Parts: sequence; structure tokens; C-alpha cells
Amino acid sequence: MREYKVTFLPDRKEVKVEEGTTLFDAAEKAEVYINSMCGGQGLCGECRLQVLSGNAKADKYAIGFFSVEEIQKGYVLACQTKVEDNLEVMVPARSRLEMEKIITEGTLAYSEPEKVSVHRTSRQPMYPFEPPVTKVYLELPPPTMKDNISDIDRITRELKKKLAFSSFEISLGCLQNLSDNLRQHQWKVTATVARHDSIGRLLQIEGGDTSEQNYGLAIDIGTTTVVVQLVHLKTGKVLGVEASHNLQARYGEDVISRMVFACTRGSLKTLNEAVVANINALTRALARENGVKLEDINCAVCAGNTTMSHFLLNLTPCSIRMEPYVPTAAIYPQILAREIGININPNGAVEIMPSVASYMGGDIVAGILTCGLADRTEVTCLIDVGTNGEIAVGNNEWIVCCSASAGPAFEGGGIKWGMHATRGAIEKIEIKDGQVTYKTISKSKPRGICGSGLIDVIYELARNRIIDQDGKFNPITSNERIVTGDGDTEFILVYPEQTETGQAVTIAETDISNLIKSKGAVFAALKSLMDYIGMSFNQLEAIYLAGGFGSSLDARKAIAIGLLPDIDLHKIHFIGNSSVAGARMALLSSAAFEAAKSISRRMTNIELSNYPPFMSEFIAALFLPHTDSKLFPSVHY
Repeated sequence: MREYKVTFLPDRKEVKVEEGTTLFDAAEKAEVYINSMCGGQGLCGECRLQVLSGNAKADKYAIGFFSVEEIQKGYVLACQTKVEDNLEVMVPARSRLEMEKIITEGTLAYSEPEKVSVHRTSRQPMYPFEPPVTKVYLELPPPTMKDNISDIDRITRELKKKLAFSSFEISLGCLQNLSDNLRQHQWKVTATVARHDSIGRLLQIEGGDTSEQNYGLAIDIGTTTVVVQLVHLKTGKVLGVEASHNLQARYGEDVISRMVFACTRGSLKTLNEAVVANINALTRALARENGVKLEDINCAVCAGNTTMSHFLLNLTPCSIRMEPYVPTAAIYPQILAREIGININPNGAVEIMPSVASYMGGDIVAGILTCGLADRTEVTCLIDVGTNGEIAVGNNEWIVCCSASAGPAFEGGGIKWGMHATRGAIEKIEIKDGQVTYKTISKSKPRGICGSGLIDVIYELARNRIIDQDGKFNPITSNERIVTGDGDTEFILVYPEQTETGQAVTIAETDISNLIKSKGAVFAALKSLMDYIGMSFNQLEAIYLAGGFGSSLDARKAIAIGLLPDIDLHKIHFIGNSSVAGARMALLSSAAFEAAKSISRRMTNIELSNYPPFMSEFIAALFLPHTDSKLFPSVHY
């Protein structure tokens, strides 16, 4: 079969591929990452490329994603276009998978000084400083005729004096060369011990005192991003943090499309290798920046949704997305790093934060641990808005939770000019006296609009009576920014001459409809939970908003469009990346990790697809702010 050369601009990356290869696959081979929400099925229209020279066979059905002008300029969908010639293609700005504005830290929302851990800060978890992996320096008495027990028994005897374990699990690797090691170092060695339930797991024995060289990783495996923190396990200090886009995104933007890829069109191994590659690359960078040897990283705690945890552990995820929505596991075993290819100490212990159900994962459990929801007598709420709106409500006696399919709108998906929170994304907008002002990430020329900006747009259009409360453009409003194009009515946010692409950034009536459905799903889920437990919103002591979307959200505007309940703004708290914060808490305290397992076991998950009141609540929420104005007494349009 003939081979052709494909050159991707603007980076000028070249690759040779066989005739008939899709441009999407060619881009992957060239390590050119292109936006895709559907994983290459031709459904989302996000993987746009412009063919500048050469002939390519484009699928005739893909033209529906482009205007006549774009088709004439050579725009195609990468996943639906096959290589039949030497090609030169441009990856447009909106199709590039660029680094997001990633939230790499979470805020601990409470502190209890009397229970503070040893690395004292003002906001500290209420768990003792007791990492799951510790290094213990031992000066052993040499054997004698009266004390001639085996070498390993000599070590465990001394460890029992220092650690609260009644027994130890010992691997063959610890026994091999142990005799020589002890004698060469005059019976002075350092033992690395992992807590495994109530048993000490002996990971390795090194000559001399290496107790200071003990590091761990707190890892947030998000659907969109991966965040890794390097932590010194002797002091609890965070030495550094690195983040990147989740490499799985090329196979689908959300967990459903990735599960479809893994179970029908691709392989589970591909997705597993992608996320492991993410973790290894970030870990290498952290180790290099801080002068740390990879073999001195002895522990990792990972938090992610149920699907991400399955991909990391190479567990089949197929039953997660199909009724009755059953994961392979919710509580995961402690594993060794070498078992899944994480490049730290091969014998390093890896813990996965426990999940609750198919769509309530370890990231939410980590968030509950972070905000202290499960430790208080008062009832509080945690909300993490993404493709799924994951919600937990409860206190130290009970917790109920649910996951609402909010869709990808708040992450830019399904919105004509929607995009992730990357360079050039509009994140703030105000409309006053007919003038539109905006703020973009990195102060760059506008390329599109991200989640927080979309909330602002809906609010500002409604406040200025440009759209009615059903989301339709007001027919009696005369505004030069309202135009009709491609069969849809749009409002021009930024004129072509002001944008990076040279095209107007707009918000269409269909976009507004998608956003109203997304906000409606989140609010209806929360309202369903509150009705289920028989409480009103005003009885909540606090609402904690987690994740990157929450960090830049204007709570006042979110209330005004009916995304959040109409409560005192002082009760709403942004806690950032609570997933990585919870993972770090578990990394620094075995008690915190045990608490996470306890939390997951006592969470009651409400499956909204089988909960009849939810659909009624959802329909009622398809209005700005809601069909029941009594729920939003402070909102007036």
C-alpha cells in the first residue's frame, strides 16, 4: 500500500502514513493533539483541520459542520477525512489541544487546631500526620549464638518496637541479597514499610540511613486534566506540582465516549497507557526540578472518577455505562507501582481513592474529605460541575449523593464557540448600555468562550432583556449584534476584527438552549436530593464548589440563571481542586485514607434515571431562573 507524507502546521510536524489513514490517526502518530469530544466518530465537529495542499477524501456527511465559505477554504473533519495524497494541513487555533488554566490546588475548608497534623498550617486536616509509607532507620544488634534468629526476623523484631504493626508481609525482593546488605553496612539499614490494612508491608531494605529520602505523589486524574503533586513524606511539605491535559482526550472528550472507544472501537490498553504516560511525564518533571530520584518516591495516592480509576488499573469499564450501571470495583486494593507501569520505586505502594458508584467516584470522596462534609453535625453540600454534575449532601451521620448528566456545555462542548479554559477563552463578560466588555485568559485575542464566560453571557443577555426567560431572543429587541446565520439566531459577542481567528465569536439560540438544559440538570439534581431528605436550601450550612469551573464562577450570576440555589452568598465557598487536596490528605495520613473508605461505604447514591421526581424537576428548571419564582426570591429580570 502506498504511503504519503502529511505535514501539520503551524508546528510543521511531519509523518508518513498509509493511504486511507484518517487525518485524525495521522495526527496522533505525529503527536499532534486535536480537540475531539466524540473520540473520532464524526459527531461533535471539533476536530477541524484546513487542507492547504494535496487531495484528501472527506466524508460527504461531515460538510454539515461547515459553512459554504469554510468548505471552499478546505476545512474538513480530521476523523472523517482519509489521506490520498501528500498533504499540508493547518490545525486552526480552536482545534488545538492547548494547555488549560488548570487548578492545581484545593482549599481545606475547615481546621480543628486540637487535631491538627504535625506539619502545622492554618488550614489543616483533622487527621494525624501518618503517611501510609514510612522509612525507619534501624541499628540492629548483630547475631550471637544466644540470639541467632534469621536476618528478616531480626529486622521485624526491631520494627515492632517502632511501628504499631503486629505482623509484617515480606516480599521475595526484600529477602534477596538481604544477608550481604546487612553485613556490608554493619547492621545499619533503613526499612521502607507500607501500611496495608493492619499489616506492615515491607517494600525494601537499604543500607545506611536513607530515611530522609522518602517522597510521595498526590494525583488527580481528571477527565480533562491530570495534576501531580510531589510531597516530602518526612515533613509533609509539597515540593512542587505539575499538570497537563489528559492524553485520553484524543479518544473522546468525556467518559462515555472513552468507554465506547475502549469497549467497541479501540482498546482498554490504549486508554490505560495514555493516562500512565501522563503521570510518568509529570512525575519525571517534578523529580528533575526538585533533585529527587524516582526510586525514592515510595507512594502514590490517586483520585479520579470511577471510569478514570478503572482505566488506570486496566479494569474493564463497559458495564459502567449500561444498566444497571455496575463498576468492577468501588474499593480498590493497594498495588505496587510496577504492576501498572508508574515509574517510581517499582515496589512503591499505590492507593486509589475509593468510589461510590458508576458515576460517583474517588474524586468526590476526596472532595468530601477535603471540605469536611462528613465530619460536621451541620448539613453541607459539595457540588462538582463538569460533564456530570456530581452532588453530595450530608453530615457526620448520613450522606446522599447523585450524578446529573449536565452534558459538556459548561466545558465548551456542544457550543458553537465553546472551548476549554485555555489561552484566548473569554472567561468574563458584561453587557452595559449595549456595549460588550470581556476578559480573556492570558489577555489574548478572543478565540472562543469557556464555562464561566458562558454563565456570564446567559445572565447578561437575560438581565438586558435581550433574551426572554425561556432562552429565546426577544423579538421586540432591536440590536445590531443580533444576526441570523446558518439557520440560527446569534448574538455577536466579539466582532471578527477583534478575534484571533478573524471570525465573530457568537452565542446562538441553540447554544443558550443547551446551557439552560445543563444548568437545569444540575439544579434539578440538587433539588431532588434536598426533597429526598426533606430539607430546604436555606437549611444548608454551606455549599462547596469544587473543580476548575467553580473556581472562576460568579456565584451571583450562577444563582440568577438558576444553576445554584438562591441562598446567602456567604454560604457559597470555592475550594478549587478538592480531588488532589483529598489525595494529598490521604497521602499524609493513613487515618484520612481509612476515613475516605468509611465515607464511600456510607454514601447513599440516588440513581436519577430511576428516580421519577427528577424529570419533573428538570422540566421545571428549563427556564431562567426557574418556573417557580418562589425558589429565587432575590432574582429579578
